[in-house]
Amino acid sequence: MDFDFTEDQRALREQAERFLEENCGYAAARAVLEGGGPFDRALWGRIAELGWMGAAIPEAYGGVGLGHVELAVIAEQLGRHAAPVPFSSTVYVLAEALMLAGSEEQKRTWLPRIAGGEVIGALAVSEGPKRATPKSLATAVMDGRLSGVKTPVADGDVADVAVVLAKDGAGASLFLAELGGVAREAAPTFDPARSHGALTFQNAAVERLGPAGEGWTLLERVLDRAAVLMAFEQVGGAQAALDMAKAYAMDRYAFGRSIASFQAIKHKLADVYIAVEIARSNAYYGAWALANAAPDLSVAAAAARVAASEAYEHASRENIQTHGGMGFTWEFDCHLHYRRAKLLSLQLGAPRVWKNRLIDALEARNAA
Repeated sequence: MDFDFTEDQRALREQAERFLEENCGYAAARAVLEGGGPFDRALWGRIAELGWMGAAIPEAYGGVGLGHVELAVIAEQLGRHAAPVPFSSTVYVLAEALMLAGSEEQKRTWLPRIAGGEVIGALAVSEGPKRATPKSLATAVMDGRLSGVKTPVADGDVADVAVVLAKDGAGASLFLAELGGVAREAAPTFDPARSHGALTFQNAAVERLGPAGEGWTLLERVLDRAAVLMAFEQVGGAQAALDMAKAYAMDRYAFGRSIASFQAIKHKLADVYIAVEIARSNAYYGAWALANAAPDLSVAAAAARVAASEAYEHASRENIQTHGGMGFTWEFDCHLHYRRAKLLSLQLGAPRVWKNRLIDALEARNAA
């Protein structure tokens, strides 16, 4: 297998990196943290103009039709710059759910609008601190009407449409819910630069996404796809945190020498480098499995998700430690990646959930 990028993919990566360096410095995330709105709307509009939302959406549905590897390239750069935009909820989840399980009418209605940046999506599964399962769901649909509370929902405070997991008779199904008339409020999180909300549905009109009663199975397939793309975002953030720590260590002098020359710092950063490279390798394999519809996508997605979550948390934490007493202050940018690492590790399910999914997927594959 050749996991190297093609010339076109490398050109896309360079374009994305250059664009985000010019338009999405850490000041963008700080502006949102300091009350500049739930996300950077100007940046969102410029990203739409570049066609990034439609990178993996087929041309027949208004997308660019590049593919998932190209989308992964973009995701890595968004993570590297801690971009304060609802890209993951809209592109990794809503678009993927529609392409996987949507009817022809649903695809033609929503995918062109997603590709054009006209729609923000959300995934509404959680109903509070407990883990949502088909048996524990309180949210339910009767006669095409949805009632219940979903919280916290990533980008739920700004989304136009949500993919909702809800009870449907004796089982659970996925539904598309337009959120125009749905009551919602912001839900505070550790990283306000990626806003969340609480959604209260009261007999809200919805339409089923995929076959009835197969919501949990479809959700797991959507999460596999989203996990691979999210892993690239986490790898990008981990690499940025490592680069930040390295640059500071080389510039900071103590006892007449750069602190980068001390073994304690070298070993810290070497450990982070290893974790990031392991996560990158797993993410690359996940991208290959996703692009080729490989039968072991579930294994690849879970491995990528676990490795990337651990690498990003490790890198962001050691970045603060390398900066010493100033590292945790508001004036330094270390906390931006620490916040994002913590938040992304919980989106799509906590690391222990993905570790269990990895074990289950490996057992299923070995038993076949």
